[in-house]
Amino acid sequence: MEVICPGYSRTGTLTMQKALEILGYPNVYHFSSIYDNVRDADIWLDLIAAKFEGRGTLTESSFDALLGHCGAVTDMPCLSFAPELISYYPDAKVVLVERDVDKWYQSWSAFLDNAMSPGLPILAKLEPYYLGRIAAVGTKGTDLLVGSGKSVAAAKARSREAYLKHYALVRSVTPKERLLEFSLADGWGPLCEFLGKPVPDVPFPHENDTARNTKSFEELGKMAVKRILTRAAYAVAVIGIPTVAFYMTRHMRR
Repeated sequence: MEVICPGYSRTGTLTMQKALEILGYPNVYHFSSIYDNVRDADIWLDLIAAKFEGRGTLTESSFDALLGHCGAVTDMPCLSFAPELISYYPDAKVVLVERDVDKWYQSWSAFLDNAMSPGLPILAKLEPYYLGRIAAVGTKGTDLLVGSGKSVAAAKARSREAYLKHYALVRSVTPKERLLEFSLADGWGPLCEFLGKPVPDVPFPHENDTARNTKSFEELGKMAVKRILTRAAYAVAVIGIPTVAFYMTRHMRR
């Protein structure tokens, strides 16, 4: 682990993932990384239970099992473990990306509307093996950030205060020599200087988090529906074909 980006979701976490990949950091972890390895969801739920629910113990090895192959991390649920990651990986540099709280809130509100959509829990129950596990981490992660419960309005009302408290916490636990307070508008210069990397010969990336987020929810929904229909078709084949064969056999014997 070389770089920790513990900024809130919707502050450019996808942009930072892309930027760090361009700089050569391997396997930059983002919430979307769970899509490619859904077993990560189970580990995250165990870590959340250990830290926030008193069920289990957090150790450096707990994170090594999940993030040991990663050169950098960003986005939730990693950001909810910022103090632990900063402590367990003392050689890692911390890049804290911050946005104006009101501009951030607009993007975050759109995220909450998607994340707390009433249709998502229904699909998650119908497709528990993939979407259900991802949704469980997303729901827990969002609740840890803003204490959302089941109310979008309540989550939004708590968001600004939670955002400011999180940034104050990160600053309080990070040694100044390890911390870069960074704005995406600053581009490659200060980031590369801080990380000791040459400036790439490509523009600094600018991923549209809001658009990507909406598309991500849509893709997950489509994937869940496809998996549900596939299982339903399989069930029909397994149950239906023998049943039809049984009745045909009886009919032919008459």
